[in-house]
Amino acid sequence: MKSFIIASNNAHKAQELNRILNPLGIKALTARQAGVELGDVEETGETFAENARLKARAAFELTGMPVVADDSGLMTDALGGAPGVYTARFAGENASDSENINKLLDEMKDVPENKRGARFASAICCILENGEMIEASGFCEGKIAFEPKGSGGFGYDPVFLVDGGRSFAELSDSEKDKISHRGRALRSLKAELEKKLKE
Repeated sequence: MKSFIIASNNAHKAQELNRILNPLGIKALTARQAGVELGDVEETGETFAENARLKARAAFELTGMPVVADDSGLMTDALGGAPGVYTARFAGENASDSENINKLLDEMKDVPENKRGARFASAICCILENGEMIEASGFCEGKIAFEPKGSGGFGYDPVFLVDGGRSFAELSDSEKDKISHRGRALRSLKAELEKKLKE
């Protein structure tokens, strides 16, 4: 099985990537699992795609191995697209998931149900061992709940509602992979990788 480095130390992301990339004969390893200390890459990009590129290049330069980097986040209609690229640090640097969720719910406490539209976005940048770059993106439309629901997932999953009124945190892994922003972006990446692996 071919190993790809994930430009992240997020174990949840590693699990999601592995579920989708394993059938291609690709095993996704976090930098830490590969014995590399990646450190935090400063996410100075103004878009998810720019940040994914920054992370991918940093990991590729450090390891020389094929790399997959993802930058993803939540955009809400009521807050003009926020938290956007600040999704992970909405409540401040090193904020916990619950702190970010609490800040979001607090800022949206007076927003009526019909104005709580939101979407998750994912931008993926993959750099192959020859330095070739492949990019993919995916989106999932939903709305923000008034309170957290469910015990699964991570990040803002407990407050992101999809069709049927369930939150991401109430879905099984397979249900989430089918509709999630990252699942869609990864399937797009997978299709491109399949073409490259055949060449």
